[in-house]
Amino acid sequence: MCGIFGYWDRSRRALDDSVLETMARRLVHRGPDDQGIHHQPERGAAVGNRRLAIIDIAGGHQPMVSDDGMVAVVQNGEIFNFVELADMLRRDGVTLTTNSDTEVLLRLYEREGIAFVSRLNGMFAIAIDDAREDAMYLVRDRIGVKPLYIADDGERMVFGSEIKAILPAAGGERTVQAVDLEAIHHYLSFNYIPAPWTIWKDVRHVMPGTWMRFSRTGVQTEAWWSLAAQREKDHRFEDWSAEFLSILDDATRIRLRADVPWGAFLSGGVDSSTIVALMTRHVDQPVKTFCIGFDDPLYDESPFAREAARRFGCDHTSEIAQLNMLDRWPEVLYHLDQPHGDASFIPTLRVSELAAKHVKVVLTGDGGDELFAGYDKYAGYFSQPDAFTRPLADFHRSYFDSISLFSPQAKQALYQPGIAKGLRDVDSFAVAEPWLQEAQHFDRINQVLYLDMQLLLSGNNLVKPDRMGMAVSIEARTPFLDWRMMEFAFRSRGNTKLRADDKKHWYKRAAAPLMGGDLAYRRKQMFTVPIGDWFRTSSYDWLAATLDNSDLVHRLFRADVVRDMLVRHRDGSANFTRELRALAALALWAEQALA
Repeated sequence: MCGIFGYWDRSRRALDDSVLETMARRLVHRGPDDQGIHHQPERGAAVGNRRLAIIDIAGGHQPMVSDDGMVAVVQNGEIFNFVELADMLRRDGVTLTTNSDTEVLLRLYEREGIAFVSRLNGMFAIAIDDAREDAMYLVRDRIGVKPLYIADDGERMVFGSEIKAILPAAGGERTVQAVDLEAIHHYLSFNYIPAPWTIWKDVRHVMPGTWMRFSRTGVQTEAWWSLAAQREKDHRFEDWSAEFLSILDDATRIRLRADVPWGAFLSGGVDSSTIVALMTRHVDQPVKTFCIGFDDPLYDESPFAREAARRFGCDHTSEIAQLNMLDRWPEVLYHLDQPHGDASFIPTLRVSELAAKHVKVVLTGDGGDELFAGYDKYAGYFSQPDAFTRPLADFHRSYFDSISLFSPQAKQALYQPGIAKGLRDVDSFAVAEPWLQEAQHFDRINQVLYLDMQLLLSGNNLVKPDRMGMAVSIEARTPFLDWRMMEFAFRSRGNTKLRADDKKHWYKRAAAPLMGGDLAYRRKQMFTVPIGDWFRTSSYDWLAATLDNSDLVHRLFRADVVRDMLVRHRDGSANFTRELRALAALALWAEQALA
């Protein structure tokens, strides 16, 4: 786990070394253990790394440079099958001088070129500067577990693991004029800014499952993996269960490869409990597990976590945290670099801090809900009598409308007149529709799960463990997002996942022997805080002042509409928790990010 950064200038204009040092400093929290920069100013190219040492502590310095000095590789993340890949290379006569997964990347690239990425099982963002080709490659893992951003003005491309690392080299003053209004428009629909957009007009994501090649003549972008290539097939439950557990068990096993202490987040829910149960199969010591709880039993999962920890014989650490953590929100947004309306980032930072006192790696249950239909929104939508029969185009639009934060009409009413006019013809459904079209060969349950795999995961749900873990220099690993499990899940029909109100239908049935039915079938409890109640009571004045004092909020939104939402939420005539949360996050982000 690391932070990477660098640049490629088509006209061979060199960045000053001091700028590269500034980029590196912006990523120290991602990599406090080491720093390396491979700069070729005569070519206008550099790749750099801030390292969190996890594998081969002594030998894993980055960048890894070829013997002839022509190829330099940096990565953020881990290649979990690097042991098998290293053995393959050695059998083929390749000499490896370290036990680092980054050297495996270098040697594979030297041998196979960019096609080597299809061999990788891991979470990664990779940069390769190849002086032989006079080109630079950027590669992102299949589903976007690891972030990678670029700013490309047509002459110079700058990249980094976080937006804050790009800005010193991207040029231009960061004022409200640099904010991407279309990105905010989509934010008000999704509650996060969907890729490839970011809050800044000139910064974009390298998309999951793609590589980009930058040369003197232009940019080539290729998708190297597609989840949509899967085709559903019928299974017997016994066969399905055996394959499910076999894949997840091996995905968990290889994610225990580390030369530093490791543990797991354990909530007592089915996803984290499944992962911890499988971890215990592969170790001869108690698994270190971590959970935070709250005094309010409506939001406190710690008793369930303790029950799971006892069942699995874990070395469990739990802490009752202050429930109202709104004072941590600006800190969270600093690490996010963008507004996110999801309040669960705040307790995720707190449990990451707890774990960081003991370990440098944690395994998590992230991805299980999106793969196997774990959210209430899926059961709610498909409980409609015509959800499976309405015309496909109507189904796509109605599902998008059901998950949207603000409707198109509500956004138009909220905007200042000039903003409303400029965004009148921008429909956020156009962000979701291509993914739904790509998935139309799947059944309808899998179509909406596919949408969340492509947008919600990389846009929000994987941002959470990455940024909040990296804020305190720990690495989060996600066995459910092993490529073998993702492909298996989309070879499984939707009725194996959702039947009436029974979410994760076959998954829970398969996992129950691992943990007992009480944990497997416990009602899902969201890991969040009662922010809507605070907005009505103790935090109302704070929220009103935060929105009223925000220049960006005033520029974008009508004050009377915002005030009406506040008042109606406070008096209980409406519930605008999610809408106000999104506006507050935007205001708090702008307060620290805009010059």
